[in-house]
Amino acid sequence: MKSLFTACLALFASAALAAAPKFNVLHIVSDDLNCTLSCYGHKQVKSPNIDKLAASGVRFERAYCQFPLCNPSRASFMTGMRPGSTKVYENSTHFRKALPDVASIPQTFSKAGAFSARVGKLYHYGVPTQIGTSGLDDDQSWMQVINPIGHDKKVEDQIHTLNPGQFGGTLSWFADKSEDPQTDAVGAAEAIKLLEAKKDGPFYLAVGFYRPHTPYVAPQKYFDMYPIDGIQLATGPMKDVPGIPSQAYASYKKEQDQLTDPMRKEILQAYFASTTFMDDQVGEVISAVERLGLRDKTVIVFHSDHGYHTGDHGLWQKQSLWENSAHVPLIISVPGNTNNGKSCVRTVELVDLHATFADVCGLPAPSTDGVSLKPLLDNPTAEWSHPAFSQVLRGAPVGTTAPSFDPKNLEKGKGGKKGKGKGFLGVSVRTEQYRYTEWDEGRQGATLHDLQADPQEAKDLASDPAHSATVAKMKALLSGQKK
Repeated sequence: MKSLFTACLALFASAALAAAPKFNVLHIVSDDLNCTLSCYGHKQVKSPNIDKLAASGVRFERAYCQFPLCNPSRASFMTGMRPGSTKVYENSTHFRKALPDVASIPQTFSKAGAFSARVGKLYHYGVPTQIGTSGLDDDQSWMQVINPIGHDKKVEDQIHTLNPGQFGGTLSWFADKSEDPQTDAVGAAEAIKLLEAKKDGPFYLAVGFYRPHTPYVAPQKYFDMYPIDGIQLATGPMKDVPGIPSQAYASYKKEQDQLTDPMRKEILQAYFASTTFMDDQVGEVISAVERLGLRDKTVIVFHSDHGYHTGDHGLWQKQSLWENSAHVPLIISVPGNTNNGKSCVRTVELVDLHATFADVCGLPAPSTDGVSLKPLLDNPTAEWSHPAFSQVLRGAPVGTTAPSFDPKNLEKGKGGKKGKGKGFLGVSVRTEQYRYTEWDEGRQGATLHDLQADPQEAKDLASDPAHSATVAKMKALLSGQKK
C-alpha cells in the first residue's frame, strides 16, 4: 500500500511539473500611452529603457486595442475576450457580469502552479481618484495585490487643468518639484520586492503604471528634458474635415476650445515628461529581473491599454477610431528567441495576449477570442491573415460611468438615437494597408484610409469608385467579426 501511495505521489508530482509554466511572465502595462516612443520612430520622446527592451524582444509595429477606453480594453486583453463577449463598453461595468466563469491571464497561470500578483493598475480604476485603491479589480485573478500611492496624490490642488476640479478625464498637468516618490516609483519598488521574494518562480507578475495618463504629473527634471521651444505640434488634417462623419470627432471635449498653441506645447511637454518618467520605472523593474538572474527564465511583455491623441485630428486623449487612438506599442521578449531585436509588421491585437502567454509558456490553450502570436515570435515575417478590430460606443453616456446603458440595445439594433439606454457602435478594421470604419453599421457614415500612402489619414477613399473593391472586402471583414 505504501509503495502504491508513493507511486501516486510521484505521478502527481510529475503531472504538476509537466503543467508548470516554462517561463515566468513579467507583464508591464502603461496607461494611455501611444506610440510616441523612440523605438517606434518618435523624434522627440526619450524612452531608453523601453527601447532596450525592444532591442531584446520582438516589436510589433501594428498592434491594436479592441476598445480605446480603459475598462473595455483591459477587460478584453486580461481575459482574451472581445468587448462583444465581455459586454463592457464603458468604465463602470465589470466583465464578470457577463462572463462570471471566464479565466483571466493570471488565473491561467495560477492554475498551473504559478504565483500570480499585480502591482498597480491592470483592470480598470479611475486615475487619479482611485489611486491607492483596487478600483474595479477582479479578486478572482490574484493571489496578491498591491495598490501603490505616491506624492502625486498630494499635489492635486496644484495641478493645472482645463476643467476646474477634474484631473483624470480632462487635460491636466503638473511638474512636481518634490523629491518624494511618485506613485509609479512606489509601484516599481513594490514590484522589485515581489521579484526578490518570488525569484524561485514560477510567477506571473503584472505591473500597471499610471503614467502618462492625465494628470501628467512627473518630477521637474523630466520636464526639463523637453524645452518648450523644441516641442513640435501635430500636423495634418484637423477636426471637422468636410465629408468625414461627425462621429469620428465625437470624443472632442468642449473645454479644449480654450487651447492655444503655447498651451498645447505645455501639455505635450508634460505628456512627454510623464512618458519618460514611466520609462525609467520600467527600467528599474527590468534591471531587477537581470540582477536576480531571471532574464533567461522570464518572458517580459510591455504594452499600453490603448492609443492616445496628442493634437492629431484636432483631438486629445482617446475614444476615437483614428489610428493614434487604437494603435498601441507592444513588445514581447521571450528568452532564447533568435528573433529578439526584430520588428513585425503584421496586424495583431491585444486580445491575442492571453493565448500568446499560454502558448509561449507551454500551458494549455485558454478559451478566448484571440489567437496566439507565437508563430510571429518564431518568424516575424510569417504569413498572417488576421486583421485587427477596434470599436467605440456612441449615442449613450460614455466616460467614467454609464449606468443607464444596456448592451442589449446594441444587439437588438436600437442604436442611432441619443437617449437613456440607447447607443450604437463605431467599428473599425485594420489591415496592414487600410483602415475601414463604419458608424452605426454605416448608417452614420463610413471611411477608408490607406495608411501606407497616407499615414496622417488625410484622404478618405470610401466613396472613391477606384476603391470600391477594397471597401467591399473591408465590409466583409467587419460583418464576419464578433463585435
